[in-house]
Amino acid sequence: MEKTEQTAVIEALLFIAGDPLSAGDIKGLTNLTDAEILSSLTDLIRAYKERDGGVVITEIAGGYQMTTNPAYAQWAKVLKKTKSLGKLSIAALETLSIVAYKQPITRVEIEEIRGVGSDWTIKILLERNLVKITGRKDAPGKPLLFGTTREFLQYFGLKDIADLPTLKEFTKDV
Repeated sequence: MEKTEQTAVIEALLFIAGDPLSAGDIKGLTNLTDAEILSSLTDLIRAYKERDGGVVITEIAGGYQMTTNPAYAQWAKVLKKTKSLGKLSIAALETLSIVAYKQPITRVEIEEIRGVGSDWTIKILLERNLVKITGRKDAPGKPLLFGTTREFLQYFGLKDIADLPTLKEFTKDV
């Protein structure tokens, strides 16, 4: 397969997938080499950036995805209302942020930070696939440990958990 065709195939896969595709995912679908995939992805990312259109290719949640260009995100928000995290309660958002910053963390540790029971909010976050059970703590009773999911990263547009804003970034706007 020629370079132009390789790039077009990868572009089509990214468009159809909707969710992030890793280089490994692309390799499994195309049988291209790692070098061919990375070269095509680099070309696509550059071409979309130079074009300055409404869509860009972003490295996100361990893969690559076609996303709305941040410069035009306000227009996409109108359409995206149906999939809004605004439907999560304040308690769920608090719990989600605690899990994100303190993971892996137990339910009891979450409740100590929040000062209230969190069974129901953890259940909701598990159902929405924003948090997952990551294991058990080596402590009496072997409590479950919770962490964030790939969907959490994808929803918040993060490449990995290290991209979360720091406390300093939050307080500079206050």
